[in-house]
Amino acid sequence: MSGEGTTDSYDVIVVGSGAGLVGAYAAASRGLRTLVIEKTEYVGGTTAYSGAGMWLPGNAAEQRAGVEDGPDVARPYLDAIVGDDSPTALREAFLQAGPTLIDELEKNPRFGRFFWQGVPDYFAGRPGSLPQGRTIFPENLDRSELGDLEPLVRRPLWTERWGVDPGSEMIGGQALIGRALLAFMETGNGTVLTNTALERLLVVDGAVVGVEARSEGELVTFRADRGVLLAAGGYERNGALRERFQPGIADEWTQGCPGNTGDALTAGIDIGAATDLLDESWFAPGLVVPDTRPVFYTSVWSGIWVNSAGQRYLNERLPYDRAGHEMLRAHRSSHVSHLPTHWVFDQRQLDNKRAFAGLPVAPQVPGWFDVDKFLAAGVLKRADTLEELAEMIGLPAGSLTESVERFNGYARGGKDEQFGRGEDPWDLMITHMAGAHTDGPNPCLGVIDKAPFYAATIVLSDLGTKGGLKTDEHARVLRPDGSVISGLYASGNTMAPMSGRIYPGAGGPVGSSMAFSYIAAVDMADGGR
Repeated sequence: MSGEGTTDSYDVIVVGSGAGLVGAYAAASRGLRTLVIEKTEYVGGTTAYSGAGMWLPGNAAEQRAGVEDGPDVARPYLDAIVGDDSPTALREAFLQAGPTLIDELEKNPRFGRFFWQGVPDYFAGRPGSLPQGRTIFPENLDRSELGDLEPLVRRPLWTERWGVDPGSEMIGGQALIGRALLAFMETGNGTVLTNTALERLLVVDGAVVGVEARSEGELVTFRADRGVLLAAGGYERNGALRERFQPGIADEWTQGCPGNTGDALTAGIDIGAATDLLDESWFAPGLVVPDTRPVFYTSVWSGIWVNSAGQRYLNERLPYDRAGHEMLRAHRSSHVSHLPTHWVFDQRQLDNKRAFAGLPVAPQVPGWFDVDKFLAAGVLKRADTLEELAEMIGLPAGSLTESVERFNGYARGGKDEQFGRGEDPWDLMITHMAGAHTDGPNPCLGVIDKAPFYAATIVLSDLGTKGGLKTDEHARVLRPDGSVISGLYASGNTMAPMSGRIYPGAGGPVGSSMAFSYIAAVDMADGGR
């Protein structure tokens, strides 16, 4: 698929078609001939799977909702939680770009008007944290508006995995990608080539001047007069790279797009780019399900998580990235295995029809949690007593019963003495989604005593790796000595993140990817190189 006037030479080349499409649009709308190359047959990358939340403090959608926010409010929050894990200049560039980006996108009717929806920031109580949250979302998009472009947008995750009809409306990430694709193509300066994989970057006198790619099996060369933006996701689907940088974390547990094998990352490394935080991911617990990859889990409604010693070790309602990091920390710092983790719950979890609200896929796939199918596949265990359940999953005799009895005491008393479950706004949000427990004064704590008892398996999944090429505040890729590689930019999960090792709030990955793709486009429009 291409726009008018396709040639082998462009002003801007964008590698990847997820949130980087926003950067492609920003470049093309400024009159720059822009080529997007996409390795797979679909446009959208992992962004198309997402809910398309965007964490961009101080934007117009927040203002319309009456949320008092902006760079000066969010800056102390990022400073407190990120610290020295990323340059201050990157955080400042992000904070300044976000509101401007949303203002610019909303001027184009194709993007519609974004709307705010309350999702609490992930680190409650820190300076600048908003309990009501900052996350904004795109409006849904009727598929018919895309016309012939519609089949090119990656299907929702529930369609790819379970074959569920995607419906007549694009929602979440699909809507964001669909809108960006329409806007980009309608500039008249846009070209998209799918099934076109980056092979290497072309360098002349130390500057990147284009790319060599393999398109439909043929080796092709494209030149870029202003610059190349690497926005092709992380390396989560590359087993060798994961073993190298994140040993012990299986690539088959990830939620990332199939094309995310680190091609752009390695292309940058091959020409001398510096990297940072390659041991990091946007972690998330994953519920093991039959016949497919684990399902991304945000927070539990009931039950507890225990390690191989049968002991609780975290607040099971932590925001997903914090929970994932705690799983990894506990596993690596103890002789006791925490990967996988056992999720133990009772019949109440199944009796509550809203109890799987913490699984984003659940509303789209009615009846997906088929108990008999889960039991037959061995990913769920069931027993009449906790003692029998402990034996089935290989836990020490008496340890699981002791952990459950201690938790039941917390539930009746109203305070989780171990891990503070129910004390943060995020914990309470799950209550609003799935209902409150009534066994005691804390709506986030419910007694586990209604047989039969169950144990599901939780592994360390992720939404993608997040370490990548080091950049400056203009999204320009740097060498180890801090010098700029002229003509090369990076954003999204190909870029070492401005948020360092943390996940500030819902929409952090998509918002940051959009912001730095936009920053790169503006820099290229201002002259590039």
